[in-house]
Amino acid sequence: SIMNGEKAFKKFFKKETAFPKFKKKNKSNVGVYLPKNNKTDFIVERHRLKVPTLGFIRLKEYGYLPINSIIKSGTITKKCNRYYISVLVEEELKENSKPYSDGIGIDLGLKEFATISDKRVFKNINKTHKVKKLKKSLKMQQRKLSRKYESFKKQNINKGGATRQNIQKQVLKVQKLHNKLTNIRTDYINKTINELVKTKPEFINIEDLNVSGMMKNRHLSKAIAEQKFYKFRNKLINKCHQNNIEVRLSNRFYASSKTCSQCGYIKKDLKLSDRTYICPECGAVIDRDLNAAINLRDNQIYKVA
Repeated sequence: SIMNGEKAFKKFFKKETAFPKFKKKNKSNVGVYLPKNNKTDFIVERHRLKVPTLGFIRLKEYGYLPINSIIKSGTITKKCNRYYISVLVEEELKENSKPYSDGIGIDLGLKEFATISDKRVFKNINKTHKVKKLKKSLKMQQRKLSRKYESFKKQNINKGGATRQNIQKQVLKVQKLHNKLTNIRTDYINKTINELVKTKPEFINIEDLNVSGMMKNRHLSKAIAEQKFYKFRNKLINKCHQNNIEVRLSNRFYASSKTCSQCGYIKKDLKLSDRTYICPECGAVIDRDLNAAINLRDNQIYKVA
C-alpha cells in the first residue's frame, strides 16, 4: 500500500494524474503484494506455485509462468470473483539480430483502429459481431440490475422484491461481461503491437493525442473510450523500448490529416466526414487516414518517448 501510494503521489506531482484517492472495496481490484523473502518462496511447477504464507496454490492455467526463471515478487488480485497472480521475473533479454526496416507512421482513428503508412489497416474491434453481441447483453444485464436495486429500495414498504444476495449475483454477471469486453480489447491491442514491432521498423511515429480533451466531446466520448488509445500508446512505448525501437511523438496540433502527403498543401476546410483527401493543388486523391499516417512518418518535428 505504501509503494502504491508513493507511485500515485509521484504521478500527481508530475501532473500526470489527479490527486490520489483511497481504493473502495466494491469499486477497485485490490491486490496483495508478496515479496520473495527466502529461497523457498515462489517455486514454480507445472500446475502450481508456492506463494509466501499461503504455500502451494493450484493454477488453473499452466505454461504461462517460466519454470527456470528467477521470480522476485508477486501480486494476487481478485477480479470478477476470480483470483489472479502476476509475478515479476528476472531474466536476460535476447538480442534481436533482425535488421531494421524503414520507419512507419501510425494514425489512430474511430472508423479503423490504426492505419499504417505502409498501407496496413487494423480494423475497429468494437464493430465486430462478437463485441456488439456482448454489448447488447451487457445492456440487458445492467437493466436487470437497475430493476433489482429499485425493488430492494421499496421492499421496506412492500414485502418481497429482490434480496441482497440476488443483487450480488446480478452484479457479478455485469462484472463478468465488462471483464470479457476489456479482455477482448486488450488482447487485440497486444496483437496489433506485436504485429507492428516484429517487423522491427527503424522508428514508429504516432500523434501525441489529448485523450482527456477528446473525451469531452459527448458525441464521440464512448467510442473513444472503447478504442483505448492511451493504453495502446503506453504498451507500444514499453514494447518498443524492449526491442530498441525509437518511438516518436508528433505534436497534437500538427495538421497530419489536413496536409497533403504529396506536395505539402494544407487544406484548412477539411471536415471529419471527408474520408478521402483530394488535394486542390496537385490533384492527389488518397485515403484520409493513410495520408495522415504518411505525414506522421515524414514529420521531422517530434519528441522521443
